[in-house]
Amino acid sequence: MDGSAEDPAPAPAHVVVDVANVMGSRPDGWWKDRAGAAERLLSGMPELVGRVVTAPDDGAHDRPMRIQRVVAVLEGRAKAAATPVGIEVVLAPADGDSTIAQVANELAGTDSGPAAIVVTADRGLRARLAPAVIVAGQGWLNALLGR
Repeated sequence: MDGSAEDPAPAPAHVVVDVANVMGSRPDGWWKDRAGAAERLLSGMPELVGRVVTAPDDGAHDRPMRIQRVVAVLEGRAKAAATPVGIEVVLAPADGDSTIAQVANELAGTDSGPAAIVVTADRGLRARLAPAVIVAGQGWLNALLGR
């Protein structure tokens, strides 16, 4: 984007992260210390707030988006992770997928509100998301975080 008058204003977006799924996308020993792996992943997320990004390439969302909010969902032993200031962390009371679906579907519930982007590769979770939710794979987030 060069800032010309023809560039569309970035659409606001909320990003909901399936932390367990994103952690599992890199064989960096996360299974030995889930809380530590979650902390490493979460540590870069505050810098995403305010950033203009290209939406995941799904063919329907080619407009730039400004991330207004990051919601990271933790489950299991990862819930012990220290969380950074600047993002919202939700501790799943049971399975993470139900919590992620609930949060994302609530965020996507209004046509006039920000877009909801869920970061996951979990096909079962994707099937539970409202049609308005944009889905991104872990590679999209990992690239934004420089991982």
